[in-house]
Amino acid sequence: MLIILGFTQKVQALFTRPGTCPHCGVHGPQQVIEQAWKLTVFFIPLFTTRRRYYAECLHCGQQTQMSRQEALAAS
Repeated sequence: MLIILGFTQKVQALFTRPGTCPHCGVHGPQQVIEQAWKLTVFFIPLFTTRRRYYAECLHCGQQTQMSRQEALAAS
């Protein structure tokens, strides 16, 4: 019997907020993004194994990692 296990990654933009980028110093829009990895069996997602939140500067493209509480509080 062959069972196909794997992981899939889903990236979702949650919202855009104003802020100052710590990398380029520009005050402008930053997009808050959630990245989730899911365990799959036969290409069917079963459950989420890991989540990551980060803010991406729309000026320079650099990403700043943030906690789930920071991401949800900013919405």
